[in-house]
This record gives sequence, structure tokens and C-alpha cells, in this order.
Amino acid sequence: MPTSMRKHFAAAAVLAAALACAPSPAHAVSTKDAVIQLQTQVQQLLDMMQRLQSSFDTRFGVLQNLAQQTANQATQMSTAVADLQKKLDTQNEGVNGKIDSVSGQIQSLNDSVDELRTRVDKLQKTVQDLQTQLQNIQTPPPGGMPGAAPGSIPGAEPGMQPNGQTPEAEPQPGSTQSQSMNGQGTQAPLPAAAQAPPLKQTYEAALADYNAGRDKMAASEFQQVVKSYPYDQTAGTAQFYLGEIAYRQKDYSRAVDAYNAMLETFPGNPQAPAAQLHKGYALLDLHRTQDGIRELRQLIQRYPRTPEASHARSKLNGMGVRITPR
Repeated sequence: MPTSMRKHFAAAAVLAAALACAPSPAHAVSTKDAVIQLQTQVQQLLDMMQRLQSSFDTRFGVLQNLAQQTANQATQMSTAVADLQKKLDTQNEGVNGKIDSVSGQIQSLNDSVDELRTRVDKLQKTVQDLQTQLQNIQTPPPGGMPGAAPGSIPGAEPGMQPNGQTPEAEPQPGSTQSQSMNGQGTQAPLPAAAQAPPLKQTYEAALADYNAGRDKMAASEFQQVVKSYPYDQTAGTAQFYLGEIAYRQKDYSRAVDAYNAMLETFPGNPQAPAAQLHKGYALLDLHRTQDGIRELRQLIQRYPRTPEASHARSKLNGMGVRITPR
């Protein structure tokens, strides 16, 4: 209740007390005037209360209207924020889709470059082999001119005797003519050249030994595949398993060498991401921390959408290392 109203009520109470203590009928006239004055004051007090009530109602209505406007504005703001968030989510999805598409294209490009590099390396190796064979053919054997027999006459045709007659060719040991002269009638078989073991059977046997834990036998068979079929993709997979065997035996240096040989010679092999991941692990186990971190970062950049890249991210996050260098 306002202070002015309290004052009026107090005055009315004092006046009522005064009337109660008023003297007898001798003062009837003055009492009547006091009652009239009291009624006037009470009426004024009631009028004041009505005005205050009206003022309160008006102000309360204004406050209620302001509160309603504020609530409406808050609702509109929430709707606007929700719409903006929805637009941002849509844009982020579009950007993420484009990033995934670009990452896939980059990975495909890297695979194509790796495959092209492998073919170029094979072609260079073939050219080198041809050059070596050509040099061997062009280099004359020691002991004089090629085709010159001891005791031959300079300027004469090869194999010509001094009397101008050509001698009969002597039968060579193991030839058909020599065997006929010996009365055999059949040609002796020539020594058979060493043949490479069948690729599929050798690889499958090596893989079975690897899965069974026979590392020594599996390593020997994988090495045979690499040696006999150095340009086949199976050789790249065999090279990868050589690294896996070394890693399983905790020979991390040999494992890193095997993974390097696989990644350099067969970069487009399907096992290349796993080889690079395990190479990074092996470097970390060798306490070559910076080399291992660099290898894992290269794996994430080169094969961003592979499970191996996810493992590399988890490893770097567990180490508290940034995935992207500053």
C-alpha cells in the first residue's frame, strides 16, 4: 500500500478514536461537524484509492503489453536463429560433400600417379636389361677376333684348310651326330633351365604359413615370390607381408626396410595404406617420433578416406599431436 494511503488511514483512525472519547451531548454540534469532516476525508481517501487503482491497472496493462511484445520478439528471434542454423547446416553439408568429393578425386589421382610410376619403373628396368644384353652381345670375347679359329689363315674364309678344302665338322659331345656314331640313335636331353615356382600356389602356401604363425617358412616363400616375379602385383603384397613378419617379430628396422621396398616399388598396391600405417608405427617404436608422425600425416593426406587414415588420426590424437602441421 502506498505511503499516502497509510497516512490517510492513520488520520481516520485517530479521528475515530477522538470521536469515541468525545464528551456528552453538550458538544453535539461540534461532534456533528467532526463526523461530517471525517466523512469528507474518508470520501477523499476512497477517491484517492480509486485513482491509485486506476493508475495501477494502467501501468500493469502497459507492463503486460511490454512483456507480450518481448515474448513475441524472443519467439521471432528464436525462429530466425533456427532458420540461420538450418541454412548453416545445409551449407556445411554441401561443403563437406565437396571436400569428400575432392578428397576422393585426390586419392584417385594419387593412385593413378603411383600406378604410372610403377609402370615407368618397370619400363626403365626393362630398358636397362636390354642395354645390358646389348652390351654383352657387342663386347667381343677375349683371345682375338670373333670366329677366328687357331691356325687359320688370315684373309681366308673361316674353317678353310691350307689346301683350300673345308674340313668336316667334328661331332660335338652330346650332339645327335655323336650319339649316332656311338650307336645310340637318340639325342641326350640337354640340362633343363631352372624354372620359377608357380606364382599362385607359392603365394597361397606362404599366406597359409603366415596365418598359421610359421613365420620362417612364410618369409622364405614370400621372398621366392618377390625374387621370381619382381614385377607382378603379387610380389608387392608378398613384400608387404615380409614387413608384417618382421614387425610381428619386433624387428622394427627390418620391417621399415620391407615397407619402404613395397611402397617405392608398388605404390599402387592395395596394401600400400596399411604398409604406410605400420611403417609409421614401427618408426614410433624405434623412438623416431618425428619420422613416425610425418609418415602418419602423409598417410592421412594421401589416403584420407581409408580405415588406415582413421587409425592414424586416432594415434596422433592420442599422442596430443596436430594432424595438420602448423
